[in-house]
Amino acid sequence: MLLDASEQKLQNEFKVGGRYAKYVLVVLVIVYIFNFIDRQILSILAEDIKADLGISDAEIGFLYGTAFAVFYAVFGLPLGRLADTWVRKSLISIGLLFWSAMTALSGTARSFQTLAIYRIGVGIGESSATPAAFSMLADYFPPQLRTTALSIYSSGVYIGSGIGIFLGGIILDSWHSAYPDALTAPLGLKGWHVAFFAVGLPGILMAIWVWTLREPIRGLSDGLITPAHPNPFAAAGTELTAMLPGPHFYRLWLLGGGLRALVINLIALTLISSLAIFLYQITGNPIQWTALGIGVFAAFSWAQSLRLRDPPTFHLLFNTFTLRCAVIGFPSMAFITYGIGFWSPPFFQRVHEVSASETGTILGLTAAIGGWSGVTLGGVLADKLRGWSPRAKLYVSLASVVLSAPTALALLTTDDLTTAYWLNAVFAVTSPMWVGPAAATVNELVLPRMRAIASAFYLMMVTFIGLALGPFTMGKISDYLYAGGLSTDKALTQGMTWGLSMYGLAAGCMLLAMLRVSEDQKTVASRAEQYGEPVGINT
Repeated sequence: MLLDASEQKLQNEFKVGGRYAKYVLVVLVIVYIFNFIDRQILSILAEDIKADLGISDAEIGFLYGTAFAVFYAVFGLPLGRLADTWVRKSLISIGLLFWSAMTALSGTARSFQTLAIYRIGVGIGESSATPAAFSMLADYFPPQLRTTALSIYSSGVYIGSGIGIFLGGIILDSWHSAYPDALTAPLGLKGWHVAFFAVGLPGILMAIWVWTLREPIRGLSDGLITPAHPNPFAAAGTELTAMLPGPHFYRLWLLGGGLRALVINLIALTLISSLAIFLYQITGNPIQWTALGIGVFAAFSWAQSLRLRDPPTFHLLFNTFTLRCAVIGFPSMAFITYGIGFWSPPFFQRVHEVSASETGTILGLTAAIGGWSGVTLGGVLADKLRGWSPRAKLYVSLASVVLSAPTALALLTTDDLTTAYWLNAVFAVTSPMWVGPAAATVNELVLPRMRAIASAFYLMMVTFIGLALGPFTMGKISDYLYAGGLSTDKALTQGMTWGLSMYGLAAGCMLLAMLRVSEDQKTVASRAEQYGEPVGINT
């Protein structure tokens, strides 16, 4: 499609990969930092929240993981579609405003249930950011710089996590020192309440800055200009109703799925419900498996609807071999990074008996500096090796597994605190090297008009497997071993160690993906046309 005069002016002004693109990247990195400060601060607050609310390791893992993750994943799909059809910078701004408000409100929680509701709100708000940001950055940067740009953006995960842990630890110890008797504190606030206020409120001001960004031309960097969608909110509403019980049956019927589609949906509902009940019976955690079951069924219903209303997108997402490997392999790595990342502060507090402020300072700075270095290194290496092999991104991801697995095992087994800190630093660098290559891999296996929804689907898998299961599973193993007679420090160590086994699944998926990645990337347009994409739209 030819550019009109206004689009040509914007193209010249933005200069794909130029100064303004870099400015947008910086702003979006800051947004992602806020995203993970608000998400990760729960880790350093975990011990205080557990003691105050009287909850278990599994329940604190639920608050950090599942309560957040299920709604983050489910709402990420309609908001991902909205990012593919509406103004992405506006969507990010509104989402930032909402999740910051929910984080601040977490400081008013006085029960497990109330805190869970606010964490759900944080998850819904944060689901607006990354698919839209991935899509914007893909338009602002050319393919040869895209992995680096997405890696730099993704470094916000570790900078934000580090700052969240650091700030949380400082606030906790400072508040405890100032008010050793909680009854004398202003409004009866505990340190963890104040920490939520401190990190939530600044995000509301940040939302105003994001609103001022310029929206790039969709598909600009690839020369695949996508026309503006005539009704973006209706498109997002279609994604949402495809997942809601009741409306999704009507939607399937309208789309021509007929009785067969309804029967398949009911069979899926029965199987998912039965599995959730079974897992509840063997673990004793009904809220975990109910929430995750709802999320999985909503995702299945969405996929079933997508197949009927957008066959090209469905088939590129679900029938691309490399992408199938990616959405299992990368989330398996996230299982470990989320799990180890969340439980590391409690691990150092229990096993090495260090204070919250020391844990927060050292682990926070390590996560921020090491994580940023590792994510950026992974992206730069993948882009540098891109001309040498189409498997470059997968090679870097596999290297992340090979380097970080033995490091994590050594970290969890050493008795020396200094050695543990150094091993944690190495793990902070090596474990996130896959993040940028993963995002770029997903983006390069679909058309530009599908990038945000593909990113949302990928993030949904990362969220279900990594965030919803990683921290919870490690916490549940810890609870089980503690009930069996192990001390809390040894139980948690074993729970984290068993979690490292997911690296085996991740490595297997990376090796399988290498078999087809080159062919799958070259045939994106032709395969989309085969499933109904209008010929010439993407050429």
